Amino acid sequence: MLIGYFTERPYRSVPEEEVFKNRSFFGLSNKFFDPVKGSEDYRYYIEEYRYAEELGFDLVALNEHHGNPFCLGSVMNVEAAVLAYATRRVRIVLIGNPLPVLKHPLRMAEELAEIDLISQGRLVTGWVRGAGSEQFFNNANPAYNRELFNEAHDFIVQAWTKPGPWRYEGEHFHYRHVNPWALPYQKPHPPIWIPGILSPETVRWCAEHRYPYIGLGTELGPTCDLWDIYAEEAARYGYQAGTENFGYLLPTVVGETDEQAQEVAKNFIFGGGQNAFALPEYAMPSGYNSKSAIRMLAKQPTGTWLGVSGDNLQRLSKDEARGAADYTEVKKKLAAGLERIEGRLQLIAGSPKTVLEKVKTVLRVLRPGVFIMFNVQGAASNEQRMGNMRLFAQEVMPGLREYGKEIGLLDAFQKAPGSTKLEAGAKRAPVNNREVLYDLGLYKRPEQRAQA
Repeated sequence: MLIGYFTERPYRSVPEEEVFKNRSFFGLSNKFFDPVKGSEDYRYYIEEYRYAEELGFDLVALNEHHGNPFCLGSVMNVEAAVLAYATRRVRIVLIGNPLPVLKHPLRMAEELAEIDLISQGRLVTGWVRGAGSEQFFNNANPAYNRELFNEAHDFIVQAWTKPGPWRYEGEHFHYRHVNPWALPYQKPHPPIWIPGILSPETVRWCAEHRYPYIGLGTELGPTCDLWDIYAEEAARYGYQAGTENFGYLLPTVVGETDEQAQEVAKNFIFGGGQNAFALPEYAMPSGYNSKSAIRMLAKQPTGTWLGVSGDNLQRLSKDEARGAADYTEVKKKLAAGLERIEGRLQLIAGSPKTVLEKVKTVLRVLRPGVFIMFNVQGAASNEQRMGNMRLFAQEVMPGLREYGKEIGLLDAFQKAPGSTKLEAGAKRAPVNNREVLYDLGLYKRPEQRAQA
């Protein structure tokens, strides 16, 4: 099992009251950006990733969002290039480049090849469709999002593996001369992992391509459903999905005591937390999500990735006033929401002993070959952030490694995804353990859900 480190790299000097007034992070005026403080944050986060390597994490993960103080990684390939030279051992995982909005897949192929070369083969590239708000920011038509993603993916893999020069005439992209000189260090190309929330189409696509799927903090019950969709699709393609096909990213806070960790964890709801990433009209533009994806998302009450939840779906049909709000009351509701998602194990905070046992429960349920710790958001100080990393690495990670071996969690480097053949008509093996959720009361049994 691989254990990774991730942070959104938030801009920590954003005025929280202004985020509340704007009702989301996305769309907040950049007049509130201070370049000196932004520079300090960027330099600090590079050091934080280097510290993760020093602490013994196996990988460091980067992501990309645009026009949003929730995440400073608006051009994460720049950060990845810096880390490719500034680190020596950790794998650099991108979760991921939003292919449909970048509009130049040949340039993307060149950038990623350079990063892989500088790192001497430590790049794990990941591609995403991009959050709904990225469609607005990059002036992209959300209705073409998935077909743009698919074509860009296919083109980049060809650019890395098909000797040039050659001409390309596709549906959305056209090149008279494809012959990138610098090709990836890894052959035939860097590993590809695909992160996501609750899109059945993305999971089926991953299974078809035998790419590991990284769940982004989604609720455990629906995530099990998604794992099963992957495994069923894998069986159709003649292989048994296993731990090597799955990864999971989880917000995690470790303190000397449960009380200390809970205090730091409150930074996850700064400004409204990830549910305030973008307003519903930006998070879910028309044509971006399929009907099946929307149905799954509608079952998520709160606390899902990037503001996509049942609550926000309901808000689409309401004309909410943008007037003054009682921020004290808002914060009370946010604190209650934090408690709810902790109860569902979508966020874990506590002493090393508390965190170890809860993360072991998550591993027992989902059986991922990759577990990624998501550091605290908001205005947490350097000391709080690095203290969280240190305690996790020193007091929690050894126990997780031991437990991963005990329950047979193999990652995609220990076992190639898709390498276990499954005969036609043979019954596939389970890929998760729902019984743990049923016993804990965190998810209803199928018959109970049918009656609801």
